Amino acid sequence: MDDTNRRKQLIYRANHRGIKEMDIILGGFAERHLMTLDAEKLDRFEVIMGESDRDLLSWFTSEKPVPEHIDGPLFKAILSDTLAARRARG
Repeated sequence: MDDTNRRKQLIYRANHRGIKEMDIILGGFAERHLMTLDAEKLDRFEVIMGESDRDLLSWFTSEKPVPEHIDGPLFKAILSDTLAARRARG
């Protein structure tokens, strides 16, 4: 699969998670940034996408601590981007 198709498939998957909040968080980030992520960050995004929606939501809302294998610059970038997009909408 070429890189563009991989990115498009990830964007689609990020927008169709099953929990609306995760569609907004992961889908919004994917639509805004996935086409420009480098290969390493794209791999990290796939790791994050492999986690369950319930777990991700509890980590993004700080209900539970983020596990070490997920916590990192990309997770923090997704959270920061989501908060910035929310502020921009007013």
